[in-house]
Amino acid sequence: MNRTRPMLPYMVWMTIFIVVPLFLIVYYAFTSTEFNGVALTLDNFRRVFQPVYMKVLWRSVKLAVVSTAVCLFVGYPAALIMAGNAFSRKNTVIMLFVIPMWMNFLLRTYAWLTLLERSGFVNQFLARIGLPSLNILYTDSAVVLGMVYNFLPFMILPIYSVLSKIDRGVLEAAADLGANKVVTFLRVILPLSLPGVISGITMVFMPALTTFVISRLLGGGQYTLIGNLIEQQFLVVGDWGFGSAISMVMIILILISMAVMSFFEDGEEGRALW
Repeated sequence: MNRTRPMLPYMVWMTIFIVVPLFLIVYYAFTSTEFNGVALTLDNFRRVFQPVYMKVLWRSVKLAVVSTAVCLFVGYPAALIMAGNAFSRKNTVIMLFVIPMWMNFLLRTYAWLTLLERSGFVNQFLARIGLPSLNILYTDSAVVLGMVYNFLPFMILPIYSVLSKIDRGVLEAAADLGANKVVTFLRVILPLSLPGVISGITMVFMPALTTFVISRLLGGGQYTLIGNLIEQQFLVVGDWGFGSAISMVMIILILISMAVMSFFEDGEEGRALW
């Protein structure tokens, strides 16, 4: 039996839904239909690097980095606690993180829109306890909050998966050699958990960088991110060439960030083994 035959459906699937769309993006990015016929051009990429669009890209990267950092700051301790032997309700907590993901992404974001509005539940609660109201809706803070809420499980679950598989004998050996809890965490647990950390950072940073629903709803349309710009070019303006050029730049940036994170992961693992 030909061993490649079982892979044929997957190859057809990847060709139709991955290779062909990427080919179309490359085609539209390097072509122009302004004149009679189709011509090769680099004008689409020149427009990407104009100051107005670079400002949008910088804002998108900044918010994605902040959201990823907050998810890591909150998610790593949560995963560490759940992976500990002393925590007996880890399955329940994991389920609480997973259940919101069963709901539609758009509905989850609309829920925060309702909570954060001037007469929303959050401000009503603050008013009842005598605290001033919060006016964070339609700001960067609201966009970051929406990103953290929607993408936090993607940080916690990979880290928890790696931490829960660490051999307890390694931790006992570190304790026998005189390492306290801080040293054990820095020299043993943290290096061994890096694959989960890298996976979590990748799974949070990439969607946070390209999201457009969160910035449109919680940002009120006045905080245009790179995802909103791409959506506008395809669905509103109809400039597929420029939209494809932006998409190609984003793909390159994401691949570079993944390569950098993989490099640091390999370096940290090597130092840990040493």
